[in-house]
Amino acid sequence: MDIYAKNILDHYQCPRHRGEMPSADACSRELNRSCGDEITVYVKIKDGVVSAISFTGKGCAISTAAISILSEELVGRNKDEILKMDIEDIRKILGIEISWRREKCAIIGLCALQGALRASEKNAS
Repeated sequence: MDIYAKNILDHYQCPRHRGEMPSADACSRELNRSCGDEITVYVKIKDGVVSAISFTGKGCAISTAAISILSEELVGRNKDEILKMDIEDIRKILGIEISWRREKCAIIGLCALQGALRASEKNAS
């Protein structure tokens, strides 16, 4: 098993930043109806920069590991940068090949995070 696959397995078995964030600026829920993955992402934002990310939900190894890794990798990044991310960015961050059948699993956490960032803009208005 290569280092990237071990990282996916580690984040699936011991996800980082799992849990509700009562003081979140915004949250967003995504559901993958084809497999049942369900992720809710909570964010804190300060001066346009993501200062904290947490999540709740259930999913397969890829969806759980992906949001766990994103919750570590994207803290400190500008929200506009995150809103521009797509599946290719997820591939790079995860470091594994993702088949077209697993793309929805890999990107569900990013979609929920982007939804939370858009919701934070509405909440700030």
